[in-house]
Amino acid sequence: MLIFKLLKRAISFMLLLIIVIPVFALGKTWYAAKNPTIRSVEVIVVLGAAQLDGRPGLALEARLTEAKRIYDLGLASKIITVGGGAPGDRTTEAAAGRNWLMRNGVRYANIRAIEVGRDTLSSTKAYAAEMRERGLTDVIIVTDPFHCLRAMTMANDRKLVATCSPVKGGPNSLENSGFKYLMREAGAYLAYITLGRRGIQISDHLPSDNILNKVTS
Repeated sequence: MLIFKLLKRAISFMLLLIIVIPVFALGKTWYAAKNPTIRSVEVIVVLGAAQLDGRPGLALEARLTEAKRIYDLGLASKIITVGGGAPGDRTTEAAAGRNWLMRNGVRYANIRAIEVGRDTLSSTKAYAAEMRERGLTDVIIVTDPFHCLRAMTMANDRKLVATCSPVKGGPNSLENSGFKYLMREAGAYLAYITLGRRGIQISDHLPSDNILNKVTS
């Protein structure tokens, strides 16, 4: 009888965890997306998204637009674009981002393109290493709203002080992001804090034909 009670309690506890942990991740991801807090920092980082032959896709252009907006507000004097290229690409996400910013009035000297990284963790490692070399620690990350929590967590784990300025428009804005994207990011956040921190990397790179990554005309 005692064994049965203990087993019942154990099963109840496991079911509780199965429910509570995902709900916690969903709530935390949603809260970070809805309640961004930014301040003056040393550098703005634009996380990469798809590009085609140097033209930013819709998701990347939205991130660049937001980076330019907060740059013009004087919240940072430097911008880092980050992101590599797919096999066969003639350029990279970082280079496409740098060129877009230059065309839109940001001086070349104020932009650093780090042309590596095809997922969030590898991109974070790359720009964090660059910032450490420069003696920088404070960063505003520009990315999609539901991506903010995971991006900031990865940066903070690398001894950076990170906030996030989510995009206001584009296919991945809050208005255009569905529950599926929220679920995906909450799951990716859980995967990172449980596995990624232990060196087990799960790529979050989206297929190039994903509707969120289509290129502007």
